[in-house]
Amino acid sequence: MGSVKRLADEVACGLREVHPRLRKTVVSKLALAVGAMIEGQTPNTVELANLLPLDTERQDMREQWLRRLLKNPRLGPGMVIEPFARAELAKAASHGQTVLLSLDQTDLGDRMALLMVALRVGDRAIPLAWRAEEGAANLGFAGQQVVLEPLLAWLPSGARVLLSADRFYPSAGLFGWLQARGWSDRLRLKSNVLTDTGQGDETTTGALAHGVTERYFTGVRLFAQGVITNLGILHEDGHPEPWIIAMDAAPTRASVLDDAARWAIEPMFSDVKGRGFDLEDSQLQHAERLERLVLIMALAMYWCVRAGRDEGLNDPTPLEKKSRRRTTPRIGASGNSIVAWSRGSRAACAV
Repeated sequence: MGSVKRLADEVACGLREVHPRLRKTVVSKLALAVGAMIEGQTPNTVELANLLPLDTERQDMREQWLRRLLKNPRLGPGMVIEPFARAELAKAASHGQTVLLSLDQTDLGDRMALLMVALRVGDRAIPLAWRAEEGAANLGFAGQQVVLEPLLAWLPSGARVLLSADRFYPSAGLFGWLQARGWSDRLRLKSNVLTDTGQGDETTTGALAHGVTERYFTGVRLFAQGVITNLGILHEDGHPEPWIIAMDAAPTRASVLDDAARWAIEPMFSDVKGRGFDLEDSQLQHAERLERLVLIMALAMYWCVRAGRDEGLNDPTPLEKKSRRRTTPRIGASGNSIVAWSRGSRAACAV
């Protein structure tokens, strides 16, 4: 039995367990695609199709099989990923820890934009929800709301959440959405955001940051809509630009540095793109098909994490044994539930 088939059998078993009502044909096809993705680590549908263990030697039939899967309306990314996302969110919220979420966008040239919200797991992140749009777009609050809304039902009751987002994303709509749901935020701002500190005329965030190392404000108003928030500015040596962070907490150096949690999504994007699945090389032209291809990649990531976690618990390295003796952190997923993804990837490929 080939490695793709062995991987697919394992994935299919897990999918049937969490999706007992999903059609068996859909489960088996999705599992084969995930197995091929783990094996080939490619978004190229021709290369991916060539790895599929199908009862045909015709390459055109293999490619047609994969195209039909990517067009299948029953393959809703949110529906498929939900039970896995719920489980990871529950782990992240255990022991009263704060769930660390990151919101960010990556572009595939000028062809497609992908907006994603991800959960921090150790020093990396795993995808929870995503949305693709054709063209070089900056997905505004309408797109943000689409990826954030499902998490309200997936999070454990009473979970504390901290959302970090890059400076492309903060808007009056996003601030209002977060405040209405009681989520904490660390949102990086551009330097051209209109700001009223209550100490004089309206200015910009860039003017407030000019020439200072640290500066903090409470109860400032942002945008023309007058969003009220706190503001922290920190310009560390060696950095070309200051951090200008809007936050719901008391503005301090420490709360500004909380935004660093957002960087966990960057290595995840590297896993999806150049250092992993090479998503930017995909030639798909339709947003919904790209979203289903990302679903296949996301499931591959979840299986690698699960395999690595199981191996870490049952056969930990000396470094992992040492990390278990540390105090459980109050923010993010607990150390005992995290294993390096590199070990996970190796273990998953040995299934």
